[in-house]
Amino acid sequence: MQCFQGKSVYKGIAMGPIVVLKKNDYQVKRIRIEDTEAEVKRVDEALKASQEQLQKLYDKAVREVGEASAAIFEVHQMMLEDEDYLEAIQNMIRTEQVNAEYAVAVTGDNFAEMFASMDDDYMKARSADIKDISERLVRNLSGQGDVDLSSIEPSIIVADDLSPSETVQMDKDKILAFVTVHGSTNSHTAILARMMNIPALIGVKMDLEALRSGVTAVVDGFQGMVTFDPDEETKVQTETKMQEEAEKLKLLQELKGKENITLDGRKINIYANIGSVGDIGYVMENDAGGIGLFRSEFLYLGRNDFPTEEEQFQAYKQAVQMMAGKKVIIRTLDIGADKQVDYFNLGNEDNPAMGYRAIRICLRQPEIFKTQLRALLRAAVYGNLSIMYPMITSTEEVKKIYEIVAEVEEELKAQEIQYKIPEQGIMIETPAAAIISDKLAEMVDFFSIGTNDLTQYTLAIDRQNEKLDDFYNPHHEAILRMIQMVVDNAHKCGKWAGICGELGADATLTEQFVRMGLDELSVAPSMVLKLRKIVREMKVEE
Repeated sequence: MQCFQGKSVYKGIAMGPIVVLKKNDYQVKRIRIEDTEAEVKRVDEALKASQEQLQKLYDKAVREVGEASAAIFEVHQMMLEDEDYLEAIQNMIRTEQVNAEYAVAVTGDNFAEMFASMDDDYMKARSADIKDISERLVRNLSGQGDVDLSSIEPSIIVADDLSPSETVQMDKDKILAFVTVHGSTNSHTAILARMMNIPALIGVKMDLEALRSGVTAVVDGFQGMVTFDPDEETKVQTETKMQEEAEKLKLLQELKGKENITLDGRKINIYANIGSVGDIGYVMENDAGGIGLFRSEFLYLGRNDFPTEEEQFQAYKQAVQMMAGKKVIIRTLDIGADKQVDYFNLGNEDNPAMGYRAIRICLRQPEIFKTQLRALLRAAVYGNLSIMYPMITSTEEVKKIYEIVAEVEEELKAQEIQYKIPEQGIMIETPAAAIISDKLAEMVDFFSIGTNDLTQYTLAIDRQNEKLDDFYNPHHEAILRMIQMVVDNAHKCGKWAGICGELGADATLTEQFVRMGLDELSVAPSMVLKLRKIVREMKVEE
């Protein structure tokens, strides 16, 4: 039995087998071999395994995100059958007498470099595909295989860290808990854990190489502790705790269908934050009043090229139709900072959190922005859709956004395509936007306060830097004063204001937020009923 302490980002308890996800750098050694034909045969076997893995991924993606988004796995299957690519690998093995792993890695690098240097954008994008299939082949050759999270039993995911694109592609129904060596309380993994109502620990100083998948573990989010290979006594205690938590959850379920009204009649909307259409099930399961933050960047992650207008339209349309008249606030793409996407070619930045990201990309590359806006305006016809623009710092940016929206409207009108101009709001997540919120309120329909970035920028603390977690204080008086200022300025102009950042789910502040006059709190689906309980048991005047 081994116990490790970490930092809890969601308080819950889980027990089950672990799946260890290890980072691979794919730096393979060059080894001289005598039997070249045996190495060629190994490549053939790895190709078959890779094709089977890609077929499973394609089938899963078709079910979850549709054929258009799943097509990338078909492309990878076809590339694995490319004669030039395969002949180059076989030729290197035979002429240089090298091991299969080395031949695949070098050939992959050569082909990727060739595609990257081409003028045609489509061909450039194939560079990333070549890297992907080559890395898959190397994994299968070296016996590491491919962790297919769609076919495993419900498991605890143990990793060094998880990127947004990795978590987006996981089968969330099979995840019991997260445990990572690195990460911060505001990382994408932490946000996902809170949305899914599962325990998660970060900063656990464990040796991933010493762990093997299949071992039983207990993740205790209340104590911030993970125990690998627990003894019988620990297992029995864990079962008891899990039953107690299930009873508490059962009591919360009784609040479904009830309104979020205080004892003295003050009403507040409690909405849910989600990352994809697939998460709407969590929204319904937890009886949220609407979707206060739909992170549209999920459509851009985990792929090798920009999503088309039609792909985006179908996703947004599906979301508003499923919510059947309830509000769905879709945030325009917030790529950059911790959400890096290769095909955007953003380049390296010394301080990406303050760099080229979110609305700045949209205004500098309006062709990307227009595609998303066209899809949003078309989808607005089918339900209660609102658009929210992130990372605003000035009135000039809002004016520029409206100019682009007007251009898109004219295009759709000229093409006789059905559309609707929906409610448009902005995120208040920079001190600049908070301070000029009186002017911004005159221009927009609503404010949604992104407390994660607002705290980061106000305190000058990188929220992804785990070394600074002790200094990161979202309860800082400056943050709360800014929130009050934003709410007051919104109400003076007859506009509503809400919070969609992680602070909205802080139950210790719920009563204070209601008294501050916030109209809406958008939180992880798992927190909706917990906040409803607090609201229904409080009095504003006390």
